[in-house]
Amino acid sequence: MTNSTVQSNQLDTGVSVSNIYQLDGKVPISKAIPFGLQHVLAMFVANITPIIIVAQATGLSGEETARLIQCAMLIAGIGSIIQLYPVWKIGSRLPIVMGISFTFVSVFITIGVKYGYNAIVGAVLVGGLIEGFLGLFAKYWRGLITPIVSATVVTAIGFSLLNVGAHSFGGGNGSADFGSASNLALGTITLLVCLLFTIFAKQYFKQLAVLAGLVVGYIVAICMGKVDFSAVLNSGVISLPEFLPFKPEFNINAIVSVVLIFLVSATETIGDTSALSETALDREPTENEISGSVACDGFVSAVSSLFGCLPITSFSQNVGLVAMTKVVNRFTILMGAIIMVIAGLFPFFGNLLATLPEPVLGGCTLIMFGSIVVSGLHMVAKCGYNQRNLLIVALSLSVGIGFTQVPDIFIIFPEILRSVFAENCVAVVFIMAIVLNLILPKDME
Repeated sequence: MTNSTVQSNQLDTGVSVSNIYQLDGKVPISKAIPFGLQHVLAMFVANITPIIIVAQATGLSGEETARLIQCAMLIAGIGSIIQLYPVWKIGSRLPIVMGISFTFVSVFITIGVKYGYNAIVGAVLVGGLIEGFLGLFAKYWRGLITPIVSATVVTAIGFSLLNVGAHSFGGGNGSADFGSASNLALGTITLLVCLLFTIFAKQYFKQLAVLAGLVVGYIVAICMGKVDFSAVLNSGVISLPEFLPFKPEFNINAIVSVVLIFLVSATETIGDTSALSETALDREPTENEISGSVACDGFVSAVSSLFGCLPITSFSQNVGLVAMTKVVNRFTILMGAIIMVIAGLFPFFGNLLATLPEPVLGGCTLIMFGSIVVSGLHMVAKCGYNQRNLLIVALSLSVGIGFTQVPDIFIIFPEILRSVFAENCVAVVFIMAIVLNLILPKDME
């Protein structure tokens, strides 16, 4: 896409995107920081939630959990920086934001309860290295992930996140006042601010609709007494992550389970990379971008395990944010990555961001997650609505989403397979799409 084409392109909202907001444009730092902060706020709660869930299930202390949350922000920031500005062949050079993966939560709970948190750390170290090397040699297996397979997986990712947005809108999983009038009102106010800002804001400010919603929603939440600042007031000044706080244990059952999930994570990363390229850059990702993206996913996850933390992956909600704003500039995302690193080094900053109420986040993410579904459908349209493609998409989504809503259907399978597939629709959709793409005749029409 040429610069002149980019400059003349119009967003769906009717505002043109300046050249400076393209991949390597020079954005003033005063404008780059709000865009970067918007990305951090969009993923912050989702980034630390897997840590909290797994830590509680495996019996970690409050102090250990707090250290892991801090480490999660630091690792997410470092991973995002490497995606933006690659180290050797590791990184995609695309505006991909990394964070702690939800995909592993169910299998980690199973492993943690049976073998302990140290077995999780060992499995992540091995699985991350395997995914990293697979990423470096992606050209040898990339052919399996055809455009229609990627489109199907992206669509599944979007659908899998819709209930995440809905749960946040209601107050968050397990909250005592889930679905209360105050939570629904707070989520609705945030959503309305995002919509009104998108409709009425002009030029540069139009792309900050999500940040506007988060700020207004946060202020309203403070007035409603829904923000607890106690953790902020009691936080220290600076704290460095501890190397090997948990000694890795290498349990073969844990490793096999986690490696399978790493393959799913690689698929999600490919899907996110494809969705970002299609929606924001109007092209398919290159082989080097796919390879670097997956390699970063794996190797940084392995590094994460050395600090006791969980694997990272590309964050679909941030792909949705890029698709919504059309701002793909790497420098703006770098500001967000730096903010995450700062949050990982300064507990006060991280604890302040952690006070963001779930309904505020839910009010913003509804649009973003829906944008991922639309992106997937747009990718399907570009592949063509022939009988073969429609059968791959229809059957993959039906089995993947349908079966995982009835997890007891997997009851006859070994536990290791149930832990991978029973509640992970993206994994099932991926397998179905790959198999169908391989066995269906090319000349079905």
